[in-house]
Order: sequence, then structure tokens, then C-alpha cells
Amino acid sequence: MTSKALPLLLCALLMGCGGSGTTSSTSSGPRIGKAVTPEQLDLSINSSLMVPQGQFARHRGDKMSPKYITIHSTQNPHASANARMHATALRHGRLKSRNNSLGYLSWHFSVDASTIYQSIPENEQGQHADYDGKGNRSSIGIEMCENRGNSLEATMERTARLCAYLMRQHRIPLDNIVPHQHWERIRYSDGRNLGHKNCPHFLMDNGQPGAKWDAFKQRVVKYL
Repeated sequence: MTSKALPLLLCALLMGCGGSGTTSSTSSGPRIGKAVTPEQLDLSINSSLMVPQGQFARHRGDKMSPKYITIHSTQNPHASANARMHATALRHGRLKSRNNSLGYLSWHFSVDASTIYQSIPENEQGQHADYDGKGNRSSIGIEMCENRGNSLEATMERTARLCAYLMRQHRIPLDNIVPHQHWERIRYSDGRNLGHKNCPHFLMDNGQPGAKWDAFKQRVVKYL
């Protein structure tokens, strides 16, 4: 991480962004197959930069049983703001926040065109969606990088693979794959209602899920 990249990262993120072995039907329509390994979906997940247990964004380690997957975009165009840089910032506690009860921003996975870094376990709550609301209490957070030189197309495809893997592992239906925009943000520090964020902005239509979001979900379906 460069010294120039960190302020841009902080600016972008502090503004609001951050089974059983049988096949079965879900209320969302498509059938979710049995749990698989990442390799079976041609998926590599790097956990070498995971936040240490008991420190920084994991100092509480609040447990959860994930019911949703929340998709974000970093909104950080700096060339070095890739998945590794975001994971490094989380690992070293650089993304502090006075507006949530944890004191840090956190999410589970950072994705770019070529890599995925996991920062916190899937059964621990993050601070990426709606402060102390249902989004943080029950969803896995995925940040898609949009740094200069990174392929957004490849990033979305890798994210779709990751969603399919997590859906299988945790029996999460397609209807529960949601954009950050889905959650109403009630700020912990002062109770202010910040509404719904236009995130991931490149998958929203006029600030709402529409055709582009539906197309992303179809990417996920093909890996199920």
C-alpha cells in the first residue's frame, strides 16, 4: 500500500461503503446444490491477510449465522486499491469508524479481477452495510474493487463465483443476494437515518436495483 493510496481508501470507505449434501429448492427459484470446495468452482480464496482474532475489527468477534450476502463496490479508483491493499488495511486496523459500535469498518471478502482476500470469518459480523442493523448482523459483505487498471468485468465474474460458493456453503437463497442499497442505514453514533446508498453504483439503475442488478444475479445462477 502506498502512502497516497490510504487517504483515498479511507475517504471512499468512510463515506458509507464497506449443508446438507443434497440438492434442494429454495423460495427464490433456482436449486442450490450441495456444498463444494472453492477449487470446484475454480475459486481461490486467500486468507493470509485475515484480521487477527481478538484485534481491530475482530476485537469483539460477534457471531452470526449468515442469511444474506451483501455486494458492495469500493468506489476507489486509485491504481493500487486492489483486493490485497484493502485486506491489508483491514488487517492492520487502519479503517477506523466513530459511527459504529465496533469502532472499525470491516467486511468479509475483497475481490478484484484476479484475487479474493478474506478478512474475517463468515460466521462473524462485519461493519459494512447498516451500522448495527440486520445487514451487518446477518450478511456476508463482499467489496468489489474498481481501481484503475482492474477489469470490472472480470471482478464481477469472480464475485459471482464467490456468491455461488457461499450460497452453497450457507444455504443462502438467490433472493438474499442483495446490493448495499438494500439496507437502510441508521447511524449508530447519533441515530441519524442516512437512507439507502447507491452501491454498488455500477449495478444500480437510477439508484435502484434494475436490469443491471438482475444481470449480475444471473451470473451467479450459472454457477449454481
